[in-house]
Amino acid sequence: MFAGTEVDRRHEEVGEILVKVQEDLQQLKEHILHKSLAEGAREVYDIRALESAIHKTQEGIKQQTENVLQSANNQVMTLPALDLAGAKPTRVLNGQEALYDLHTGQQLELSKRARRHTLGIAERDYDKRPVPRLTRMEPVQNMQGPSPGQQAKYAWNMRAVHDPTNSHNRQMLNDTYGVSLPLIVDKRQHKQPAQKAVIGSTVDHLAVLPKANRVDPSLIPPPITEKDAKKGILSLLERGLIPPAAELTLDPSPVRHRMMELRDPTEKKEQKGPAAGIGDGNFNLASVKMDLQTKVSDSASIGGRSRSAKLPSERDGDSTWGHVTPRSRMASSAKSAKSVVPLKTHEGPLQPLPPPTTPASEFKHMSHRFAIQHGKIRDQSQDFLAFKQHYCLSWGSIVTMLQHMERMLRNYAVPLAFINGDKLADLSLEFELEKQPTVKDLLSVIINIDDVEAIITRPGRRFLGPDGEHVAATKIQATWRRYKDRSAYLEYRRKKWAAGVIAISWIMNVKLSKIRKQLRTTRQTQLELFRKRAKKLKLNWERLQRSRRVLIHIPSLGYSQKIRDAIKDMNIRQNLQMARICDIADPNVEVIYICPVQVNDETLQYYAKLMGLRSAVESGNVEDQTDVTSRYKIIVPEASNRFPSHSMCLSTLLKYSPKALQRLQNLIKGRDAYIVPGVMHKDDLSVSDILDVPMLGSEPDIAQLYSTKSGSKRVFTSAKVDVPPSEYDVYSLPQLHECLAQLVTENLDVKRWLFKLDDEFDGRGIAYCDVPANLKCYSWAKKEEQRYGEKWNKKWAQEAAFIRIHAEIPDVVAKHSVPVNTSVFPTWQKFLEAFLSQGGVIEACPPSESVTALSVDMMIEPTGKINVISCGDQIHAETPFMSWGISIPQSSVEPSILSDACQKVGKACHQRGVVGYFTADFVTFIDPRTMDQRLWAIDLNLSYCDSVAMTKLMLYVTGGKLDTKNCTFEVPPPKKEKNKVKRRSRWDPEEPEAPPNTNRFAVMSTRLLHTNLAVVHYSVFFQMCRAHGIGFDIKEKQGTVFTLIDSFKREGIGMLTIGEELQGSLATFARNLSVIHQEISAPNMQGQTNFKAAIEDIEGILGTTIQNVDRAKQEQEEKELERDRKRAAEISAASMQS
Repeated sequence: MFAGTEVDRRHEEVGEILVKVQEDLQQLKEHILHKSLAEGAREVYDIRALESAIHKTQEGIKQQTENVLQSANNQVMTLPALDLAGAKPTRVLNGQEALYDLHTGQQLELSKRARRHTLGIAERDYDKRPVPRLTRMEPVQNMQGPSPGQQAKYAWNMRAVHDPTNSHNRQMLNDTYGVSLPLIVDKRQHKQPAQKAVIGSTVDHLAVLPKANRVDPSLIPPPITEKDAKKGILSLLERGLIPPAAELTLDPSPVRHRMMELRDPTEKKEQKGPAAGIGDGNFNLASVKMDLQTKVSDSASIGGRSRSAKLPSERDGDSTWGHVTPRSRMASSAKSAKSVVPLKTHEGPLQPLPPPTTPASEFKHMSHRFAIQHGKIRDQSQDFLAFKQHYCLSWGSIVTMLQHMERMLRNYAVPLAFINGDKLADLSLEFELEKQPTVKDLLSVIINIDDVEAIITRPGRRFLGPDGEHVAATKIQATWRRYKDRSAYLEYRRKKWAAGVIAISWIMNVKLSKIRKQLRTTRQTQLELFRKRAKKLKLNWERLQRSRRVLIHIPSLGYSQKIRDAIKDMNIRQNLQMARICDIADPNVEVIYICPVQVNDETLQYYAKLMGLRSAVESGNVEDQTDVTSRYKIIVPEASNRFPSHSMCLSTLLKYSPKALQRLQNLIKGRDAYIVPGVMHKDDLSVSDILDVPMLGSEPDIAQLYSTKSGSKRVFTSAKVDVPPSEYDVYSLPQLHECLAQLVTENLDVKRWLFKLDDEFDGRGIAYCDVPANLKCYSWAKKEEQRYGEKWNKKWAQEAAFIRIHAEIPDVVAKHSVPVNTSVFPTWQKFLEAFLSQGGVIEACPPSESVTALSVDMMIEPTGKINVISCGDQIHAETPFMSWGISIPQSSVEPSILSDACQKVGKACHQRGVVGYFTADFVTFIDPRTMDQRLWAIDLNLSYCDSVAMTKLMLYVTGGKLDTKNCTFEVPPPKKEKNKVKRRSRWDPEEPEAPPNTNRFAVMSTRLLHTNLAVVHYSVFFQMCRAHGIGFDIKEKQGTVFTLIDSFKREGIGMLTIGEELQGSLATFARNLSVIHQEISAPNMQGQTNFKAAIEDIEGILGTTIQNVDRAKQEQEEKELERDRKRAAEISAASMQS
């Protein structure tokens, strides 16, 4: 406490004393240090103890300074308090608050320096004028310390006071405490940095050739700076700034030319051989003088270095091939002996190193060359001896390399080779670790490498060496052994590969055979289960027709894979029968339609509205439409888009769609159901087995057999219906020629003959040939037929004609046969290949210009009952063999004749196990011989046809009935309106109302195609049709109905027109096509369509129909006239008798 009190009283004097002591010690230290260095005394003073004492004193002074500052600052300065109202403002000197002692509470007087300390350093830069205050500063009782602002000021001032090296330290102490300190030198600034090792490169990177110039040498190189030029030519070459192939000209030239000095031949004889010495080779190491104890002056050393620097140029002038002569070497040895290099010691001052020189001037004298002649070194030549002497310290590895070089040159009988000794020495270092050098490596040290390489690469040169015969024999043996072993190895590999192929083939064959066997077993099991379910369906058929049931429609086209691959848009083609859902016309039926394409909401809304017309049609009121979407479901298999390139039928896609199958099982669970298939396929049996549901169809093998052209001929022959002259099951070209010749001979009236493939459909596999028009012997054969008369049917009468016709048939068939569908079979050769591979029939074309084709759709129930679903006349557009539509009912043949033929065909099919839907095609024409109408059965298709679905749509939207026996289609008469009563006069006679016409004719097609339909949405399409009056009249039950087939491409569409007369229905159909084509087409965008061909065909049919009507009217008038004549004759005869 005493010490602290003493310091508090006299802090200024204590500070001055401490500072003076510190200053005296520092001066004493500097004086001693300078005096010792100036006198150059050898004795070194130990000043560490003195430095330690000074350091301790400084620490003590620093501690005392802190105590003084703490005692001086142990006071609190507060913010002013506000006086009461009316108090007089007071002025405080220099704007400072009053300071009070914390112990006594008395006000302390601050000196001028203390006030300046309180204000801080920054206060000095501002105005020093006193600031008037409005309130009186009074001490605040019970203050615990200074305010935060004052604490920040004190902290800033204390940092300056505690740091003697701070620029404000002396000024702060002088202003605050009145202490004048001497200038203290910061030892940290004068302290020498410690010597540390520098890690990394200390040299700046030199400029290199830019990347663009390295990639493309044709670019202009960058300019060379003066700094880069000072590095030397070799540095510029290595960095790429100068191209390697550049021609350099040095001015002045480093090479000096002078006359060569000729030597006396006698001097060579006087030369003495080198004395034997120590070391490797003949170089005498004893002659080397070491100047370890010789002291030479600096001037002598410099002179020796200058003289040694001149030796290389002098040697270059006297040398041949770049190495020195013996005399010049002796002279240089003498000079080097006189100018020895002194050993540098640490006694004298350090001398600067000589300037660096480039490798070209330093090692120019180290080019040693010597010759090897006939595989042996000239070891006594001066060149070799100089080389040996120069590389005496590394001669061991060089000797090994020389042995390899001699062996190579000797083996290849090289007469002379010049060796670059320096390169050879470098090469010996690379192959020092027992690594054998290659021929290429050895050639790299030869000066005349071109000549030596030409000799070595010459064929057979290796065999001219000393052991050439042995090497040749070894080479022959090695070549033969290699050939023999290689041949054996290749044979082994071939046999091993063959064995692997055989093994893999056998394994695959075994596995495939097992899989086939398993598939056959599975197929057989499925077929047996199919037959069991078919028998069960037969027993329950009558009950099913009266009870509620579910029909699963699968419009699959189960043709062969080859045919399916050739069908464009396979899934769209399978969706032409969406009208199958019209089976819900029976109130006990619910339909599940399996759709092969995705159906959008627009299509679903259209069919929902179309199916809801049934109740409105029955009542005749448009507002009576109902929602029947709960009675039919449309299911799309999830695998429909997963196999776009496999052309799978719908049954196969459904088989590979477990989600769709699960949904089907849930929908038919606990309910009576059966499947209505399309073209039968083996996967239909799989689907039937998975769902455990019977199928209304034939077995796949039976359906495929009798759906072929040859199979249908067998059915028609057994049914005893008229068929055209034909031959079936034709599989070879000679058989085709023979059968065709026989048919032409028997039927000379037939002008055209058809060739039909067994497995094709829709007129795709048909070709024709006009044989009689191209036969040279046709007129002669016709005369022979007239000569024999009725006996022409005998074989012996036709024999001569058959021989001549058979001889001409091959040439006629090859030149004049034409395929109908050129998109499938572009040439006759393509068609003939397919015909001979799958078989076919030869059939006569009807011998008439007017031929009508008919289609009759029938169904054989499981009980054996035959029902005719529809019958109509085909409408052909592109060719007479391809149908695109049909008109119902048919009006070309007597109904009884057609019905009788259909019943015969149905019975023949039932006898062969055919069940379900099938279609029979007929043609009718007028026989030119008898002028009678003929009806030929030409084709049979055992599947659900498009016309069946469209017929059910026709019956659904009209509520009518199709009488297939009489070939009529009648609809219910429209209902009379009860509120509408016609007024008539009492005297007017009551006129009976004419009965409404209930007969209807329909024209339908599912094959309408127009690519421009894709640019029109269905909603816009129906608005367009409504604007042109294309629609369906529910009251009159006539008009137009469409079927939407595809929701994605929207290029195909189906259409059904119903009218009171056939001509009116055909005209309406043609008008609709014309309107649609005009609305969706532009002059520059017609698109691909069959609308025009259909319109032209309909116009032809209309013309024929009008002619038939006129002819019928004329015949009726003639009959009436004949009847009147007979009646008049009878009356006149009776009157004469009377």
